[in-house]
Amino acid sequence: MRVLITGGAGYIGATIGSACQDAGHEVVVLDDLSAGRREFTEGREFFEGDVGDVVLLDKVLATGIDAVVHCAAKIIVPESVADPIGYYRTNVSKSIDLAETLVRHGVRRVVFSSSASIYASTDDFLVTETSPFGPQSPYARTKAMMEWVLEDVARTGALQVLPLRYFNPIGADPQLRTGQQVADPTHVLGRIMNADLNNEPFTITGCDWPTPDGSGLRDYIHVWDLARAHVAALENIDQVCADQPYVPINIGTGKPSTVRDLVQAYQEATGHDLDVREGPARPGDVAGVYASADHAADLLNWRAERTLTDGIRDALAWQEVRPQRLGY
Repeated sequence: MRVLITGGAGYIGATIGSACQDAGHEVVVLDDLSAGRREFTEGREFFEGDVGDVVLLDKVLATGIDAVVHCAAKIIVPESVADPIGYYRTNVSKSIDLAETLVRHGVRRVVFSSSASIYASTDDFLVTETSPFGPQSPYARTKAMMEWVLEDVARTGALQVLPLRYFNPIGADPQLRTGQQVADPTHVLGRIMNADLNNEPFTITGCDWPTPDGSGLRDYIHVWDLARAHVAALENIDQVCADQPYVPINIGTGKPSTVRDLVQAYQEATGHDLDVREGPARPGDVAGVYASADHAADLLNWRAERTLTDGIRDALAWQEVRPQRLGY
């Protein structure tokens, strides 16, 4: 299968690309390199540019594309609160341009990078694919909005869409081909690692949520498991969408962990004692949810295989090689 990955030079998109290539698929990358890295496109056909550039999309799709994994998006929650227009323009308007161009070219198979942040919180924090939406940030609302758009388009028969609702990716490609490319990350494991590296305090942002220990509750999934899920989605999309053209699927471990749990796991994995402090929640933060992953097992024959400790270990290994790979 010849697969176009939009945002394929980023952390998640590039790791998906490696998993696709390992499975024997041909990968084409479209990325404007605003956040992605050119190094992550090595060995792949690469088009540099914007996912909303219809002329460029026509050129890319004319090369013959069998399926699209749409990862290109802005993803930082507090930034979306400060710049909602930029987030709606990038994540919604340009994605609509992409969808329209795919329909025009007859490229029907779409795996959409969605998010668990679209869900409303539940009493027990567990969510299934039928749980109600309740996005609490502009970022989350862009993902919910694009799900509605793609569902409507799919129901015309023009597309087959599998929205994969990611939970909280951590780690790196176990072969260290790709990993977090951001030197000053906003995600929690990256902040823990940087605090440890720089001998600085780590602040848990939000400590009065209605969770077992007051910190945010998450479902931390290894990025390689997430990448494998995309391969399974691509290889099963025709079967899964045979009767209904739009089928959302949670991609998580099914195991809840709080931020304090992650801190404890990090300290146990490294033997380092962190100076842990407490602070207020950031704009757009939520208590969190974790996944019921049964749907993915039933439809894709996929389950997460790697542990929280695996994710920490691979993230640390990537941190060691990143200066050689990316220069910082």
